[in-house]
Amino acid sequence: MSLVSHLEELRKRILLSLLGVAIGAVACWVLYPQILDLLLRPYCSIRGKTAAESVFGSGCELLVTDPLEPFSVRLSVAGYGGLALAMPVLLWHLWRFIVPGLYSRERRWAIPFVLSGLVLFAGGCALAYWSIPRALDFLVDIGGPDLISVFSPAKYISFVIKMTMAFGIGFEFPLILVFLQLIGILTPAALRRSRRYAIIGIVTLVAILTPSGDPFTLLILSGPMWLFYEISILIGALRQRRQRRAED
Repeated sequence: MSLVSHLEELRKRILLSLLGVAIGAVACWVLYPQILDLLLRPYCSIRGKTAAESVFGSGCELLVTDPLEPFSVRLSVAGYGGLALAMPVLLWHLWRFIVPGLYSRERRWAIPFVLSGLVLFAGGCALAYWSIPRALDFLVDIGGPDLISVFSPAKYISFVIKMTMAFGIGFEFPLILVFLQLIGILTPAALRRSRRYAIIGIVTLVAILTPSGDPFTLLILSGPMWLFYEISILIGALRQRRQRRAED
């Protein structure tokens, strides 16, 4: 393909991806009450540690201090929810854009690439959802008993969304490493040599990505990413062994 053809293909894939995100955002806008209830469950699980229970009664309410805040919160939920729902579309169009530069034997990885990306992203989001109450516990307790916590919707929803997206994106890490080995940019030997630097890089990246910054969240995300790093080395080594046998 020529450069112009690549640019036309890129524009097509971007437009189709944006359409998928827009459709997902509309669906999340309609389902906003149900999504908000789901997002509030981690907050409700720490009842008794915030001032919301003594002020509002049930302890699951958030304090609005800006007239525009409810609209911005719904817009954020719809936008990020649409991005999450459109993840299959995004991964598929990413693969379709890359395919012209691959050999025929590498193109058969299309369906495993998309399915693995979906499973890993969903797994990261699920782990984030499980860890959010623990992170909130740590963040509420670390300030001491003299600080009273009352969360605003925008701040809380932003925290939950950032945590979820950070875990979801972090879990795509092994997919990238395996793909780079498939196209010959990386090798298992190079990954083994860089193991020490990779561990430091993983911890640093997790500290940047996660908004809470607490040691529990750092450990929960860094551990799986390091494990995925080792698994990607194993997958690359098995692939190299299979190639040698085929050549022999």
